[in-house]
This record gives sequence, C-alpha cells and structure tokens, in this order.
Amino acid sequence: MSEELRRALYASNAASLDIELFIPDLVGVTEILSEEHRKKLCRHLPARAEGYVWTLMFSTSQHGFSLNSMYRKMNRLESPILLVIEDTEHNVFGALTSCALKVSDHFYGTGESLLFRFTPEFQVFNWTGDNMYFIKGNNESLAIGAGDGKFGLWLDGDLYQGRTQRCSTYSNEPLAPQEDFVVKAMECWAFI
Repeated sequence: MSEELRRALYASNAASLDIELFIPDLVGVTEILSEEHRKKLCRHLPARAEGYVWTLMFSTSQHGFSLNSMYRKMNRLESPILLVIEDTEHNVFGALTSCALKVSDHFYGTGESLLFRFTPEFQVFNWTGDNMYFIKGNNESLAIGAGDGKFGLWLDGDLYQGRTQRCSTYSNEPLAPQEDFVVKAMECWAFI
C-alpha cells in the first residue's frame, strides 16, 4: 500500500474525505427499491458484485407468485442475488445471497451472504461464523439463514407467506416488525 493511501485511510479526518458512491444502473423496473435503498445496499455488496448493473431476474409482478418460476429464472446464472421483499405493511427487507437460488437437498452458499432490513432503521446482518446454513430451497419453501429450528428469512412455495426470526447464521433481529408476514412484492436482482 502506498504511504499516501495509508495516510488517507488511517488519518483522523479520513471520515471527512468526500467520496461519491457509485450507484449502478438498473436493467428492469423496480417496484420496491428507491435510490436511497440502493445507495445503502451498495456499501455492503461483496467485491465481486461491485461495478455491475443490477439486472432484474425475477419479479412477482412480472413472473407471478411462484418459487418454482423464480428457480427457473435463475437456472445457469452465476451471480450473487439481491432478494428484496416488500410486505403488506410496507416494510422492505431481504437478503444478499452469494449465488443464484436453486433447489437443493443441503444448505449452500458462502459467508458473503447477508440479511438486511430498512425498518425501523437500515441494518445489515453479516455472517457470524457460527454455522454454514446460508441457503436451502425446495419446491415448497426457501430458507436463508438457520439455527435452532429458526430461519432468518423463510418463504413458502407460493411466495405469499413468510417468516423472519433470529437465527445463529446472522444473529439478526427479525427483518419485519411481525415474525409472520405476507409478501406484497418480491424482486431478485443479479449483478451481470
């Protein structure tokens, strides 16, 4: 690391550096994400997702409320996925998964995955290292984060009912004010 960069990073006034955050373009139309949402999420993307446009791979308004349809839209996709949910109470929350969502008998994914929520304030819940229960999906449900029989984010096969609980994978607070929620809209974005 150059001495100038080292000084800039570790100087007491480093927080005052005015660095404009690049907000990527969207390929597709969002019904959930505001520019402010995107700006906050950009700060937490894994390095391999930075600098790419966000491409809408699945949306309940365009493709219907079907977990199987979502899996089909991600077939052969190699990208982290930003899964964003708006519930019927207008709470926005979701997950960033390290890879595309698919049917699996076992948990898969890596510690790049995280959970997030925007209400009551923006919070990101990163991997704790306690377990490797990142993602598991079948035709009946999708779970992101787990431990002690609880899931950080769980969705049924109709993408209609959901549940969010504290789980040891992310040591997260529930992502919505109520553990059980009803999905109003869901979108999955890839970085390609």
